[in-house]
Amino acid sequence: MSDNELGLFLRTRREAVTPAEVGLPAGARRRTPGLRRAELATLAGVSVEYLIRLEQGRDRRPSSAVLSALADALRMTPSQRVHMYRLVKGADPGFHCLGGATPNRVVRPGVQAVLDQLEPAPAAVLNRLGEVLACTDGYHQVMGPIGLLDGGLPASIPRYLFTDERARTAYPDWEHWADKAVANLKEGPYQSDSQVTALIEELTVTVGAEFTGRMERIPGFADANGIARLNHPEAGSLRFAYERLDLSADDDQHILISLPADAATADALDMLIGRRPGGLRAVSG
Repeated sequence: MSDNELGLFLRTRREAVTPAEVGLPAGARRRTPGLRRAELATLAGVSVEYLIRLEQGRDRRPSSAVLSALADALRMTPSQRVHMYRLVKGADPGFHCLGGATPNRVVRPGVQAVLDQLEPAPAAVLNRLGEVLACTDGYHQVMGPIGLLDGGLPASIPRYLFTDERARTAYPDWEHWADKAVANLKEGPYQSDSQVTALIEELTVTVGAEFTGRMERIPGFADANGIARLNHPEAGSLRFAYERLDLSADDDQHILISLPADAATADALDMLIGRRPGGLRAVSG
């Protein structure tokens, strides 16, 4: 696995920002749609040589002023800035925010009560291993037939995506979800988390290059909302708008909620779950 997460994150952000977004001409003979190192260095007020050192991992502790300049130049969102800051702090082995705590598999009664109130929406509580710890009946009706919950709870989403052939049929955008699963595993100081690294080592052996290649090129920063397409064996083609709601640091868990992204999905979900028509309204994605 990569040991240069800050450099990987900076490089992928640089390659994702177009010249037009920062007021530069695209120019001819551009081999990458993103920014050149020289362009980013000029925008951030640093030398190209220093930027190369950061991307190559030869300097892993840039100053706050440099981080701010890079974040401004790359048009980073607040969550991206927080992630970059954590990567820099994570390079210091002297302090670990989690204190060696193992991934939490216990869902507090209060969290379970919140989950119960989300019925009939498909919603679940997950931990940092990508395990489904608890879910609504709506989630079970949607995800059960595609095979995710065959072994009961907790159910590992990364294992399902990478080792169950049904996942590629269920998710027409499988490549995106495989990327997202890796990004979720790499969130935070994952290399000092023994259970996360054990899962990564397991998938490295059982899956091979399709997993390890993503570990090398995907930064540990996953989206918190978006649109998910699902080919359901009973309800057909579905589109969901999903939202991730992070719980407290003590819980070390999050709730993932999916709502129908169009009227056809809302109707199909009503039939699948056996609710009255209009039980789940479509939201614009």
